[in-house]
Amino acid sequence: MKFGFIGAGNMGGALARALKGKGELYISDFIPEKAASLAKELGGTACDNREAAQKADYLFLGVKPYMAKEVLGGIKDELANRAAPPVLVSMLAGTAISALEQILGFEMPIIRIMPNIPASSGNGMIMYAANEKATSEQVRSFVAAMDKSGQLLPMQEKLIDAGSAVSGCGPAFVALFIEALADGGVACGLTRADALKLAEATVCGTAAHMLSCGIQPGPMKDAVCSPGGTTIQGVRALEEMGFRAAAMNAVIKAYEKTVK
Repeated sequence: MKFGFIGAGNMGGALARALKGKGELYISDFIPEKAASLAKELGGTACDNREAAQKADYLFLGVKPYMAKEVLGGIKDELANRAAPPVLVSMLAGTAISALEQILGFEMPIIRIMPNIPASSGNGMIMYAANEKATSEQVRSFVAAMDKSGQLLPMQEKLIDAGSAVSGCGPAFVALFIEALADGGVACGLTRADALKLAEATVCGTAAHMLSCGIQPGPMKDAVCSPGGTTIQGVRALEEMGFRAAAMNAVIKAYEKTVK
C-alpha cells in the first residue's frame, strides 16, 4: 500500500510515523527540507504534491484549511486522470467533506479525520467519517493501517469539530495540568524531575485505570477522597478556583474557533 502526505507538520508527521512499515511513504511539504528530513527518518520518499497525488492509494491532506483550495487545485488533474482515484484523507480542521468536494469539482472517496499528536507514539485518538464514494473496504483498510496510531473512533461528521476540541486540543490542556501538578510538587519541596515524573505517571495511570476498568470520573474521584481526608480538601480548592468551569470553557472556546 502507498501513502502520500501533503504537509509534513506536526499532524502529518505524527500519522506518517504511525504508518512506518505499513507501506511506501511519499512525503511532500511546501518546505522541501522538512519533507526530506521526515522521509529520511521514516525510510520514505520526498516528493512534490503532484507525485504524491499520482502514486498514493491514501493521500493525506495535512495543510492549513485556508490552503485547501490552492493545494487541491494544483493536483486536480493528477487525481482526475488516475484510473482508480486514491482515497483523500483530510485532516483539515473545520473543513467539511462537502467543501472539499466542491473545490475538486468531481467525486472521489474522501475520509475526514481529526487526529491528535499522541498518534505518533501509538497513544492517539483519531475520529473519522467517510463520504459515500469511500467503500467499506477502503475504510476498513484505512482503519487497519492506522492501528499503530492508537484508537480510531467512527463519528458523524457534524460532530467531528466538537470532538476535536476535546481530543485534538486536549493534549495541550492536559500538558498544562501536568505542569501545574509538578509546579505544586516543587512548591512543596520535590525536585523538578521527581515532581514531573510523579505528575506524568499519575495522569497516565489514572486515565489507563479508568479505561481498563470502565470507571466513570465521579466514582474515580470518590474512591480517592476519604472522609475528612487530604484529597477532598484539594478537590475543594480546585472547585473554589473554578477548575471544571475553566476546563469546560477551554473546550467550548476551541470549538467556537474551529467553526468560526
